[in-house]
Parts: sequence; structure tokens; C-alpha cells
Amino acid sequence: MPLKIMLKKKQLSAGRVPLLLFLCRMISALEVPLDPKLLDDLVQPPTITQQSPKDYIIDPRENIVIQCEAKGKPPPSFSWTRNGTHFDIDKDPLVTMKHGSGTLIINIMAEGKAETYEGVYQCTARNERGAAISNNIVVRPSRSPLWTKERLEPIILRNGQSLVLPCRPPIGLPPAIIFWMDNSFQRLPQSERVSQGLNGDLYFSNVLPEDTREDYICYARFNHTQTIQQKQPISLKVISVDELNDTIAANLSDTEFYGAKSSKERPPTFLTPEGSESLKEELRGNTLSLECIAEGLPTPVIYWIKEDGTLPINRTFYRNFKKTLQITHVSEADSGNYQCIAKNTLGAIHHTISVTVKAAPYWIVAPKNLVLSPGENGTLICRANGNPKPRIGWLTNGVPIEIAPDDPSRKIDGDTIIFSNVQERSSAVYQCNASNEYGYLLANAFVNVLAEPPRILTSANTLYQVIANRAALLDCAFFGSPLPTIEWFKGTKGSALHEDIYVLHDNGTLEIPVAQKDSTGTYTCVARNKLGMAKNEVHLEIKDPTRIIKQPEYAVVQRGSKVSFECKVKHDQTLIPTIMWLKDNGELPNDERFSIDKDHLVVTDVSDDDGGTYTCAANTTLDSVSASAVLRVVAPTPTPAPIYDVPNPPFDLELTNQLDKSVQLTWTPGDDNNSPITKFIIEYEDAMHEAGLWHHQAEVSGTQTTAQLKLSPYVNYSFRVMAENRIGRSVPSEASEQYLTKAAEPDLNPTAVEGLGTEPDNLVITWKPLNGFESNGPGLQYKVSWRQKDGDDEWTSVVVANVSKYIVSGTPTFVPYLIKVQALNDVGFAPEPAAVMGHSGEDLPMAAPGNVRVGVVNSTLAEVHWDPVPLKSIRGHLQGYRIYYWKTQSSSKRHRRHIEKKILTFQGSKTHGMLPGLQPYSHYALNVRVVNGKGEGPASADRGFHTPEGVPSAPSSLKIVNPTLDSLTLEWDPPSHPNGILTEYVLKYQPINSSHELGPLVDLKIPANKTRWTLKNLNFSTRYKFYFYAQTSVGSGSQITEEAITTVDEGKMAGILPPDVGAGKAMASRQVDIATQGWFIGLMCAVALLILILLIVCFIRRNKGGKYPVKEKEDAHADPEIQPMKEDDGTFGEYSDAEDHKPLKKGSRTPSDRTVKKEDSDDSLVDYGEGVNGQFNEDGSFIGQYSGKKEKEPAEGNESSEAPSPVNAMNSFV
Repeated sequence: MPLKIMLKKKQLSAGRVPLLLFLCRMISALEVPLDPKLLDDLVQPPTITQQSPKDYIIDPRENIVIQCEAKGKPPPSFSWTRNGTHFDIDKDPLVTMKHGSGTLIINIMAEGKAETYEGVYQCTARNERGAAISNNIVVRPSRSPLWTKERLEPIILRNGQSLVLPCRPPIGLPPAIIFWMDNSFQRLPQSERVSQGLNGDLYFSNVLPEDTREDYICYARFNHTQTIQQKQPISLKVISVDELNDTIAANLSDTEFYGAKSSKERPPTFLTPEGSESLKEELRGNTLSLECIAEGLPTPVIYWIKEDGTLPINRTFYRNFKKTLQITHVSEADSGNYQCIAKNTLGAIHHTISVTVKAAPYWIVAPKNLVLSPGENGTLICRANGNPKPRIGWLTNGVPIEIAPDDPSRKIDGDTIIFSNVQERSSAVYQCNASNEYGYLLANAFVNVLAEPPRILTSANTLYQVIANRAALLDCAFFGSPLPTIEWFKGTKGSALHEDIYVLHDNGTLEIPVAQKDSTGTYTCVARNKLGMAKNEVHLEIKDPTRIIKQPEYAVVQRGSKVSFECKVKHDQTLIPTIMWLKDNGELPNDERFSIDKDHLVVTDVSDDDGGTYTCAANTTLDSVSASAVLRVVAPTPTPAPIYDVPNPPFDLELTNQLDKSVQLTWTPGDDNNSPITKFIIEYEDAMHEAGLWHHQAEVSGTQTTAQLKLSPYVNYSFRVMAENRIGRSVPSEASEQYLTKAAEPDLNPTAVEGLGTEPDNLVITWKPLNGFESNGPGLQYKVSWRQKDGDDEWTSVVVANVSKYIVSGTPTFVPYLIKVQALNDVGFAPEPAAVMGHSGEDLPMAAPGNVRVGVVNSTLAEVHWDPVPLKSIRGHLQGYRIYYWKTQSSSKRHRRHIEKKILTFQGSKTHGMLPGLQPYSHYALNVRVVNGKGEGPASADRGFHTPEGVPSAPSSLKIVNPTLDSLTLEWDPPSHPNGILTEYVLKYQPINSSHELGPLVDLKIPANKTRWTLKNLNFSTRYKFYFYAQTSVGSGSQITEEAITTVDEGKMAGILPPDVGAGKAMASRQVDIATQGWFIGLMCAVALLILILLIVCFIRRNKGGKYPVKEKEDAHADPEIQPMKEDDGTFGEYSDAEDHKPLKKGSRTPSDRTVKKEDSDDSLVDYGEGVNGQFNEDGSFIGQYSGKKEKEPAEGNESSEAPSPVNAMNSFV
């Protein structure tokens, strides 16, 4: 039934009797307060509190959990439908319902498949008051399919072309996240030129050679299952036009050759979207993404505009190098035409995207729960909007209202249900369903008809504290059905007066807009309905406000001076305030110049940075106040610019409180010269010991003018003081009066005490003496004491003065001593010093190492062992052992040489060592000596040893002499280092034919006593290559190589090339001199004339457009090792002497119809022409090259090189 508000206006005086306040208000529907105790007692229809999302994608590898939680009184029971029919969970052993809720757990991990349980689920929570239903929950397992296998052909493009690399990921659930990486799982770099589109494809506005790679890989990441699928790698090669021609010219005709023209600059065109217009539809509240990607050269830049409008500032974002426009939280107002413009230096192109924003249903007014008492009226409103306009449908207890049992108390009017004269049977749960083609909304709202007496939910005797002249709010949370009326009383007695200075809120709260001191007291809240009454008392205290009675004031101060702000606070005695100072609304600087003393903030040495607003804030638990003042820092007031300088020196130095070991020094500071003094430095002079020399004594802060100084005995002190500021340090003050302290025994003993003998029979004791300041009195002396460390002798002592060394004679050799040096003066001794250890003098060792053994490791290394010398025989500090070793004679050479001894020293107490670098197959001798600080001891007995054989060095020389038609004679010198007994020589040789190929290798053994050997039955006019080395029983040594040619007859012989010895050093052999022969001169003249004629012909043909591919052939066949012929030797082609270790180049071979005589001239072809590094091809073109096919390496022996025959070199021109 309707409730009336009873209000009267009357002024309330402080002395009036307690007042009765009766305030009430009509409320059409009652919400059940969320009080746990109340909810436990009230009957209430079910309410869905938690459910799975509408589109529920599950992980097929885990159990399926479909949530449905609800509350109600009594607790509701739960049931499910699947695909519109009842889902009997008892018949499926894999499905269980969580106890106390409707949540389903489907155990597919044990057995079963997720696909079996795919479908649309709906939960119903039911009790005696009604039934609430969940959304339709569409359960689908996530899918992460693999890419279909495909064969991807390599892509070859010319520089500058555009390209789209397709991704086309498999359709998964939910859709995959696409990204491009390489084989190393590194993201591919993207830019304005290269970027990934919204569809996952990789777009190139134009390609560059740097884009060439074989691992463009598209990856699809399915987050729901945490899996990543990979597409086959795509290979891309970007080449220039010339490279493209070389690559495919052989396979394409002129009409097919698309790379004939280079990619020139071009205006933009769109790769996506296609055409000049497109459509885009997006739902309200989503993020709108529009994309334009263009190709062109140079790379186009993308711009975006909205036709007939502007882009929203706070919701517009550009992604992917401005190729994607995103607008978040779109609404119908964002519909319209959007234009993207692609522009480069050659032009521009645009595309228009028409955007339409649709809307799934969204709430305007969602239905709310109704709690009514019997006979009351109420309404449920369900109002939603969308594009298109949603349809509104009602259900009651999960059943369409059209087929639900009739209820005479309700009437449906579109989106509203009107209830009148409800009864308890009218309780039910109503569902409102708003839907269109883009989605639906489902809301549960119950109508609960209750008959409950009033209850007050606010805690009894609650204390409220309020600052005077502020609003006071006294709570009275209540519940009842029908809705109770609320009355407020002040005190316990009084008439029911209705004052208009009070305000009663819908929730029962009493508001006193302006609380005064007389508002303090006890207030009673009374709730009544036809079923009963309830009341509750609360208490109100009014506190005095916190005030700042002395506020900080505006201040203007000079730089470097001091400023103080005052802030006095008055507050209620029962409240404790907290005072805080702020600068520019922040904390004060962490600087010792800022200090807070009671009601004052003090800032010393003010700087320009200290200017600003200073705030004093006072806070209590109920209120806070603040006051501020501005500080302005200015330059000092004197008109002339201030002079900043070091301080003037202090003056009026005075000594007081003079004690034996301390004194107080007082002074008066000088002028600081506009820069505050930061510290004082105190120095002293010892007029007795170091007159005129000042020492640092102490430092004190710049605010002190006295210092307590510690003093040493027997010093005639004078003091002076210097002041220091930021500029620098003052000159010293005048010296104070002198003060002589009393003498005392020394506090310190000498330092750096050592004992070290200089002779075998003495001990030299040294120390660092005390200075006069440390003596502490007159008559400074030193008591020197010593005794043997390992003996039972008493200390021997001597007192000396004015020295820092004492020599003890007649000591045994190298014996440890304990030593002490103690200071004393006329007053007494210093503290007992600690003893240090020293040694008397060393002597040469007396014994040699014994039991010397030698072990030969290999032909160049031996290991020596010996027994250590007893420590007593060393007679000093052991420094190590020294090995002397020398070669007595070689096993293969019986004559003696000058003996050269070598020395190796091994530090410390080692008793073995290695001797490296020995000569193989040699006799050695050695001895070992011990070494101390004095020198070497006697040598051990010489111990001889013999190194085994090694491999020999190369033969000293190899010459080929007396060549004949079918024989060659070799002469050689034995190895300079045989390193053993030579067993034989090995000669290997093989022929070289006219095409520079090596023939079969012939192996020949020669006795070791031979130095000459003739090879017979050789081929005439044939070049041979020889490999020659010596052998011992250990193995083969280094080889020497040589080449030679047999002659046609006895009057002619082949030129001999320089030999290649061991590592490749060349030896010059005899050369054939043919340059002075008449026939040779004539032939050279003919060749020169022929060359001149051919050059003229080439020049004429080239001027007429003839083509001579000299450069191409030179580039293709040029040999980087060919060098011009040397003018001082008789060889052709390249020649390596002893200083040039490059292998010799091979030239053309001598044909059978050309010979060279032995006594020919030494002249070179260089004297007659331009050299022999060029020749003509058969077509007459000069190719500037001269080289045969490179010879194969022999099966054995070191690599050899050869020089070309002069006759063959000449023949290559004709």
C-alpha cells in the first residue's frame, strides 16, 4: 500500500527537548539487500550467478567443463538440455555434475572424443519459487589442422617488381594467428615496402636483391591448443636484368623474355583491395580494421581520410606502417565512406571503403528482480536496441510465456510486464530474450512475493564522528515486506516533531545537512510495516574543525640567505593532527638545508631552485586543511654585483683547556665574501723537530668556531686555521701561541725490521727509525735484540742511537734468528715489539745433486731426473737447479768441434726437467748444480746420453748434366744434416707431355754411397720431372725436385728449370742462351713483323665494328700468377728465384721439330719484342693469355713448378 511522507518545517533550537523525527517515503519495489544473514532466512527464486560463454571453444585434449552456478532459497536443482532435448547425464558414465552446482564435467581424457559432445547446451536452475535458465552454450572443440601438402615452385623476379606471397592458412577453430618467420624462427623484417596483410599474405610493394632467400615460411599459431603449424618454405630470388638474361636466355625466345626491360619507376596500384570501391560491415563495439596495400616504385605511402567527416581522435590507430586503419569501439556514427590514398613521386591512387556498422542487441533497460508484498503492484521492463531492431520475447520459468500457465496478476505490454495485486503464487523467474540476426541477449529477473516483518541491518550502537558544519549521514539499512516506513528519533523522550532540516534517503539513511554541536546525541531508527516493528540506536559526535590560525606568508628572499615559514594549527582536543610540508604539491627536497622545527619550516642557503609554492597541510582522521605561500628568490639587494671570493682568513686564535694530550682552539671567522664557509682546516707546526713545516691536524664544519685537538707528547705546537667556501680556500691565519706538551715514553716502535746477512758469518739488522714527532721525548734510542730461532740461547741486546742498522758478527752460516727493535727515550720504553725472523748470511752450496738420470724421449727431447741436495748443504735460500748440457760429438761425424754448453734453470725444488731442441743421432753430456742466493754449488758427475736417429734433411743440391737423346745424368750432394746413417736415396720421376699432363711415376732406389746416377732409355725431346730424397732407418727426409728435357741430338740439350727444394725454394741451374744465334734473330724479326701486321688488321677491323671478345676471354681464362718475362734471365713465362717462393708457371712444351743448342746466346726475347704473355687465336683475336692446362700433382713427393720452354713460347704465336 502507498506510504506517505510526513514533513513539517520548523526551526530547531539548541535547548529544545529531544525530537521525534518521522520520515517516510513510498517505494514501488523492494530489492533484497545482500546481507548474508538475511539471505539465509528469506525464500528466493533461483538466480544464475556463473555460466560458460555463449561460444565455448574447448581444448580436445582436456576434460570438458560446462559451468552453471546459481543461488536461491531453497537451493536450486539443476538440469540440462542438449540440442533442444533433455540431456540425461545419468545415462552417460563420462558425464558428472559437480556437487552443489549445475556445472558439468565430461571426462574425455579417460575415453571418448570431444567431437561426440559438440552441441548446444542450456542449464536450468529450479526451486519451489521458479526456474532460471542459462544462455545457449555452443560447445565446439578447437581445431588446428595441418596445411595441405603442396609443391611450391621457386619464384624468380627482377629487381623492382611487386609480389604477394600467399599464406592461405588452414581453417581452424578459433582462427589462427599468422606470422612469417625464417628457418631459424626469426621474424622476417617488415617495413613500408614489405608487410603482412590482414589475411596473412606477405605483400612486397617492390622487391630488392636483399629480399632473396629460400625460407619465407608462413606460421599459423592456434592459441587454444598452443600449437603452431608451418607452411612449406617459399624460395624467392631477386636478380637484375643482366643476371636474369644470363639465367634464362637459353630457354626463352625473344618474345618470352619478360626480363628484357628493367623495372622502371611507376605510380602506385593497389594489391588489396581490388578495384576503386569496396564494402565493409562491422558490429557495434568491435574494432573496425580497414586495409589498403599498394605496390609501386618508389614505395608508396598510405594516407586515410573519412569523407564528410573526421576520424575519431581517441579511437583511431594506424597499424602496419599506416596500411591498416583501426577504429576501436565503433558505433553507428562511424558508418560512412573511408578513403585510402596511395602516393609516391609518380602519382597517387585512391580506394573508397563504404562502412556499415550493424549492432547485435544491447541493453537499454535490463529487467531487474522484484520483491513485492502480497497485494502490491510492480513492473518488469526489458528494453534493448540493435541494428536491425531486436525482437523481444518473454519466458516464465524457462517456458515461452504464451504457453505458460496463466497468471491473472500479470499483463504483457511489449517490452513490459505489469503486475497488479500479486499473491505468493505469483512468484516466478521471468526471462527476457532480445534477438536479431547478429545475436541475442537473455536476462533472468525474478518476482518474489514475500510477507516479512521489518528488519534493521545496520549494526547497533554505531558511533558516527562528524566535523561541525558538515553533513552527517546516519545509516539505517532495513528490509521488510510490505516495505516498512522509517522513523528517526533523537533522544529517548519528546514529541514527534518533523523538522525540514533533516533528509531521509530511500535506503533509510538520515542526513543532517549542517551538523552543529547540539546535533551530538543518540539517534533511534524505527522501521514499521503491518507485520511488525524494529528499531536501532546510533550515536553522533560533532568535532571542532581543524584550522590553521597562523598561515605561511609570501616571502621574497635573497639568494644564499635563510627563510622561515610559520604554520600554527588549532584542532579538536580529541583528534591528533599530522602536519606535513609540501613544495609545489610534492615532497620537500631531500636536503639538509630544509628543516622543520615545531610550527616552522626553515630553509637555509636559499638557491634559485628553492623558489615555488610551499604548502602546510594538517590532517586528522576526519578532516584536513592546508595553506600555501609562495617563495620568490632574488639576487642580493646591493646594486653592484656581489664579489664572490675565497673567505678572509680567521683571526684571534686562542688556546684554552690546555691538557697533556689535548687543547681547545678557538678562532673568529673572517668575511665569507658572499659564499658561505663550508669548513675550517686546522694545521700545526712542530717548532722543536720540524720548524717551518706545517701538517694537517683536523677539519670542522663551517658553522663551528672551536675545535678540541688531540696532541702528542713532547711537541712544541703552533696552530693556524684556514677557511674554505665554494670558491676556494683562504690564506692561513696568523699562528697561535706555542704550546709545549710534556714528554712521555714512545707510543710506537720502529717499522720495517729485517735481518739479512751479507756475509756467511754475519747478520745485518735494519729498521725504519722514528721521526722526532714520534719520539715523545728526548734521548731517543733503540734496543736491538736477537737470538737463534731454533736454539735455547737467551736474547742478546744492544742499545744504539741515531742509527737504523746494526751488524751482528760471528754468526753461523744461514741460521734463522728472531729479532726485535724497541724504541726508548729518557722517560721510558715503548711497548714490547713483536719478534720478526731473519737469517744470517748465505754461502755457496757444498754438495752436488746426486743420482742424475737421463731418459731419452725422442730424437730431439730428453728428460733429466736428480735427487735433491740436503737443505743443510745448500747453505742458503734454495733458488733452483741448473743443468749444463753440450754435444760431445755427432754419431756420424767423428771430428770434434768447439764445445758450446747450454744452460737450463729450473726454479724452486724441482727434481726433474726436459731438455728440448737436441740434435738427432748425437752424443751429449750434462751435469746438474744447485743454486742459492750466493751462487752455484759444485757440479754433479757428467752424465752422457745418445739421441736416436731421425729423418734426414733434403739433399744439399741436385743437378742434371749431360743430357742426351735418351739419357740424363743426375749429380747431387748428400744432406747437410743426415740425422743418422743414410740407407739409400729414392729417385722418382715422370714424363710431362705436350698438354702438360704427367705420365706414370717411376720409383728408383740408389745406394747411399752414390752421388751421381745416369738414367737411360728415356724418350727423346721429352720433359721429365724428378723427386729426390734420402732415407735413414727412421724414414724419408725432405725432397728436392728438378725438371729437365732430353735432346734431339748430341748438339742440343734441354733448358733446365730452377729446382724446387723442400719447402719450395728455387735454385737456378744452367740456362740455354739462344738469343745470339743468327737463325733465332731472324725468326724473332719475322715474328715481330707478323705481330705488327696482325695488330694493324685487328685495329682496322675493330674500327669497322668487328667484335673481338678479348676482355671476356681474359676474364674467363686469366691466370693471376702469370708474370712478365724477366730481362736478366733466359727463361720465358714466370720464374721464381730464391727470394720468390711462388711455384713456377707451366708454359707450352717443345715440339719435336724444334731444338735449342747448348751454346746459344744469353739474350732474351724481351730484347726483340713486347714479351711473350700474349698470343692470337685462330680467328685472329688477341687474347692476352699464355698458360697451359695445370699439371696434376704426383702421387708422391712435394709439388713442383716449371718454366715454359722459350721455343714453345715462341711457337705459340704462329
